[in-house]
Amino acid sequence: MKNAEEKIKEIIDKLRPFLINDGGNIEFVKYENNVVYIHMIGACANCQMLDYTLKDGIATAIMSEIPEVIDVINV
Repeated sequence: MKNAEEKIKEIIDKLRPFLINDGGNIEFVKYENNVVYIHMIGACANCQMLDYTLKDGIATAIMSEIPEVIDVINV
């Protein structure tokens, strides 16, 4: 059985092509105290839609599959 961190990385890998398609990318930083830390890079780092992409896209995808995750933070 996969642990939460492995599942998080799999979800991020599934989302990555969509971000790359828009000139950006995402890096997994760490999973600590039920919080996922990521780093948005490329076009995603300075995008005006970053908050929307992070909360409504990435966080929703992760939190819907891994209920113990309480937040996703871009660092």
